[in-house]
Amino acid sequence: MVRVSELKKLFIEKFGDDDRQIRVFLAPGRVNLIGEHTDYNGGSVFPAALTFGTTLLIRPRDDGKLLFASTNFSITREISLDKIAFEEADDWTNYPKGIVWELALREIQLSSGYEFLYHGEIPNGAGLSSSASIEVVTAFALLTLEGKRTDTVEIAQWSQHAENEFVGVKCGIMDQFAVANGRKDHAILLDCDTLKHELVPFRSGDYKLVIGNTNKRRGLVDSKYNERRAQCEQAVRELRAEFPGLTLLGQLTLEQFNANAHLISDETVRLRARHVVEEIDRVSRSMEVLLRNDLAAFGLLMNASHDSLRDQYEVTGAELDAMVDAARAVPGVLGSRMTGAGFGGCTVSLVHQASVERFQTEVGQKYEAATGLHPDFYVCDIGDGVHEIKEEE
Repeated sequence: MVRVSELKKLFIEKFGDDDRQIRVFLAPGRVNLIGEHTDYNGGSVFPAALTFGTTLLIRPRDDGKLLFASTNFSITREISLDKIAFEEADDWTNYPKGIVWELALREIQLSSGYEFLYHGEIPNGAGLSSSASIEVVTAFALLTLEGKRTDTVEIAQWSQHAENEFVGVKCGIMDQFAVANGRKDHAILLDCDTLKHELVPFRSGDYKLVIGNTNKRRGLVDSKYNERRAQCEQAVRELRAEFPGLTLLGQLTLEQFNANAHLISDETVRLRARHVVEEIDRVSRSMEVLLRNDLAAFGLLMNASHDSLRDQYEVTGAELDAMVDAARAVPGVLGSRMTGAGFGGCTVSLVHQASVERFQTEVGQKYEAATGLHPDFYVCDIGDGVHEIKEEE
């Protein structure tokens, strides 16, 4: 992890002057611990913020210009405050530009220009929410420096809206919400429709979260996502024979679904719907077992989640399955599952700290032998949401 003092030196190299007015903010990455493909079906998700993410160094300037730079990308931009527009060539800088656009939409005009230096520790394309962390840290920093209210639920909503409408990516709210509202040693039980949420203690004790990046390009995600969503909507239409007001699968209990699953005529559609309703039930049970600090029971729910995503929702793929199979064979692993949309991306495993090194070696070797791809691993703790770094952390 790069120290803040080193980042301040880089900032001065890029923008000049001294470090007296530089402020430092951090927004984490996130991982969804359980609850996959439930959000758009009216169910809950169970994400947690990580202890690494995107650090932003920011300083006001008096000429009305925004200067963007990053330690991760060569692209830099200098943009006038009155000329904020999406440009494909501007690449990653469209995310912070989108936040400036969003604040103006909310009638929050910036009183000065700013210099921004971003340092990301979230691997690009790993599915750990690098874009959400850039958006949230930018919004939080600008609101802080402008003396405005920093409501982290609002910041999540505004960041999602900016990504949807300015950048043009139709993401849900989970990523921005977890990045903005996470708390150390807690997961967030979040209803993505109502934003009703509850912090749930995640006392990992001697266990670590290990995120495994398959490094598989996720080419099928968009088309299969649309197909799964359409199948869930078909299931809802057929279940209305018994529940006329039904609009989302998440409105059914598992008992109600089991008693009426026969109304869904297509067997594949029935499997898709069953995954959703059972996964929502697993999220509820996850909260219950964690409140009594039963990590072993939570690990079993993680396993059941992956198995359902593999067999009923069919969104895992050979690479994710190979990594999960290898993970579960390592002693000291309580549970392992895919996390994210599927067809590549990452797994998350709950691993005893004494087994972490063995886990990385054995899973890495088995995965590479099975797929020909070299994986990356990140050993994580659960951290706080977006905040200002007041001194060297």
